[in-house]
Amino acid sequence: MPREIVFPAENSFELADYQDVPLGADEIRGPTICSLISQGTELAWAAGGGGFPIRPGYGAVFRVSEIGREVRDVAPGDLRFCMGAHRSTQQFPVRFTLPLPDGIGPMDAVIARLMGVSMTTLMTTAARPGDKVIVTGAGPVGLCAAHIFDIGGYDVTVVDPDGLRRSQVAASGIADTRPGMPKDDQDLSKKVRLVVECSGNEAAVLDACEIVAQMGEVVLVGVPWRKCTDQSAHDVTRAVFFNFVNLRSGWEWAVPIRSRGFVWEELLEGYNNAPYSTFSGFERALKWLADGRLKLDGLVTVIPPDDPAGLYGDIRDRRIETPFIVLDWLSGEATGI
Repeated sequence: MPREIVFPAENSFELADYQDVPLGADEIRGPTICSLISQGTELAWAAGGGGFPIRPGYGAVFRVSEIGREVRDVAPGDLRFCMGAHRSTQQFPVRFTLPLPDGIGPMDAVIARLMGVSMTTLMTTAARPGDKVIVTGAGPVGLCAAHIFDIGGYDVTVVDPDGLRRSQVAASGIADTRPGMPKDDQDLSKKVRLVVECSGNEAAVLDACEIVAQMGEVVLVGVPWRKCTDQSAHDVTRAVFFNFVNLRSGWEWAVPIRSRGFVWEELLEGYNNAPYSTFSGFERALKWLADGRLKLDGLVTVIPPDDPAGLYGDIRDRRIETPFIVLDWLSGEATGI
């Protein structure tokens, strides 16, 4: 019987059996190799996300074993990336999966899911390569954002008060890290075209609005799961108004999941010919990972999913220091298939 991680109630974690559903004509299915934890999001869900039971998960890589009758160009044994949950099998329409490029293993490829979070900002920003970009918050999403913009040719600075996180970012290849917003640095103050705010802390939002250049962007990628300060909203609105700041959401779903061309028969129902999509971002991230553009040495903890309560307790208490945590579904006792 296949098994999956479930949050049955608030701050409760367990492995549970489930039954695969019949395979659709356009679907593929197979055993999970690994799945990626989104630490902040999943802990927030567990702490009161509502709608229990919750079946968490963010991204996965699986090996194809079954193929729907309408699926083409996929063979048994192929490795595919998907936005899958923490479960021992994955089943998706083939259009919502991607093949792994040559030169990358599953444990690295699954990191593309977190790279996709800030890829939307890269797709939609008015800032251009060569512009100064500050990333605030050097957790998993912030570290990925720093590399995405560095690869894109931007001049990147990362700000985080946590010395361990700054050291991890520096070791990964981002040279300029700061413990606080460098508002007194004449090379940066009022010259930054974009701040990618990945901490979810309202104090960082105010700092960003004060350092960014006039008509620059502050994009809120980090989710404000909780109130961190007693800061007044007036402080932020004043900085936005007098510095002419474009303050906006960094919601990753601001682009379509998949792009397609015009379909005239569906014109009255709307159509999607957007140049960028969630999956085009994943494709780009997978290629950059395969090319070694983001060095993951020392940044990933791989662990079996056998003890969800212990795992999420370790994450909550920060006993796992690496920014990326990957569940290995081929080890331990949890596979169940």
